[in-house]
Amino acid sequence: MTPQEQIAPIADVRIEVEVQLDQRWMKLSEILELDEGSILEMRRSAGENIDIYVGSKLLAFGEIVIIENIMGVRITDFNVER
Repeated sequence: MTPQEQIAPIADVRIEVEVQLDQRWMKLSEILELDEGSILEMRRSAGENIDIYVGSKLLAFGEIVIIENIMGVRITDFNVER
């Protein structure tokens, strides 16, 4: 039986997926100055590797991609605990 067949009874359950692109420290005064449309510079760019979490568990690895004007994540590998 394939993994897809095994989870078929619960396949429609919604699960939050978190992709952490970067972190940075900011002063409270800087945060209070943010408005809609503000841009935060980050150190990461397209092609860099990132971690993908489901719940608080590391599920997979990916890379940042930009297709036209949309930023996304391409899954490159799964974290298989042995």
